[in-house]
Amino acid sequence: MSTFTRRALLSKLALAAAPTFAAVPREETHTLIHVFLRGGCDTLNLWVPYADDQYYRLRPSLAIKASEAIRLTDRYALHPMMKPMESMFKEGRLGAVQSVGVDNTTGSHFECQDMMEHGDTMDGTPAGGGWLGRYLRLRAVDKQSPLSAVAIGTTLPESLRGAPAVSVIERLDDIAIKTPSGDSEAVVKALKAMYGADVTLLGGRGVETLDLFKRVSALQGKDYQSENGAVYPKDSFGSGMREIARLLKARLGLQVACIDLGGWDTHFFQGNAIGQQAECIKTLAEGIAALDADLKGHRGRYTVMITTEFGRRVYENASLGTDHGRGFTFMALGDRVKGGQVLGSWPIKADDDVNVNTPGPGGLHLETDYRHVFAEVLRGSLGLSKAESVKLFPGVVPKAVGLL
Repeated sequence: MSTFTRRALLSKLALAAAPTFAAVPREETHTLIHVFLRGGCDTLNLWVPYADDQYYRLRPSLAIKASEAIRLTDRYALHPMMKPMESMFKEGRLGAVQSVGVDNTTGSHFECQDMMEHGDTMDGTPAGGGWLGRYLRLRAVDKQSPLSAVAIGTTLPESLRGAPAVSVIERLDDIAIKTPSGDSEAVVKALKAMYGADVTLLGGRGVETLDLFKRVSALQGKDYQSENGAVYPKDSFGSGMREIARLLKARLGLQVACIDLGGWDTHFFQGNAIGQQAECIKTLAEGIAALDADLKGHRGRYTVMITTEFGRRVYENASLGTDHGRGFTFMALGDRVKGGQVLGSWPIKADDDVNVNTPGPGGLHLETDYRHVFAEVLRGSLGLSKAESVKLFPGVVPKAVGLL
């Protein structure tokens, strides 16, 4: 983290628009972990509709063989690389909704990601800011910490735009006041004395922010020991999930954590049980499984949602890949999830003709507006009210989906 970023972070945290800002969070804080699969994930190969003959007819090379897939129900199975998540489904903590999506037919990664992260629709007026940023502003009357919202990575996701306070970090060790000598204690004491003498709101928040830095510093410089035999993959996604677990366990007031996993734009040589997409699925499943095992003693305190900007076409293309489609399978994990089920119509509704004359990309028909699912996740995990749902997603009265 650069000097400018650290200075800007301290300034923004101290000035965060939270009327009852607190560095020491309430014990009942629940965390929503938002995983975005960027690139348009072919979720038909994650949640395999093995009982649907058209899936195999249209994907002679890419379909996951029924004999290789992990059967969950009499209709759906998991990709073999999703094995680490099988038990979550059977325990009733992992569930899915088929044919979710945005009403954008351009097939543009950028437009669909932008709409989804802002909570917008093609027909309505832009809501302004990100959907999670708006949620955090709605809840600004609650006690929030400077780490109420965290994005793991190097850039701020659009979904968190407008939040009262957001930290963008790669590691917990990034949150520190660094000095040339390596000893920040004198600087912290001087800042605390300065803020302590200030009886205004700024002074109080300055002291609270410095107290938070002190609490974070106590976690740094130590080898983090995961629990319950959890082994995080040695990749950026695994490392990011590890940092989220550290933050959640430390009870620093984490309400929302965002993390991306890219590599899903599989136009060429996608593969089936092995290959390009299979490696991405392995990364996803192992990272989620490590977090879930590590946080076994904290399962009542978090919910994971997994989304992508759009799915792929039902049929494979001439390059042994899949092109941009519409609907995808949304996933959620947690003790508050009504798991053990895949919601949506059966058989799957899709445009299966390569020459079909439809506006924009084909693929799975859009059955469920993503905003209904997002609103239900917020209601079930963070207690969003129906009235707040309408404010969060203007022009939409969220409908119950049945996942949480």
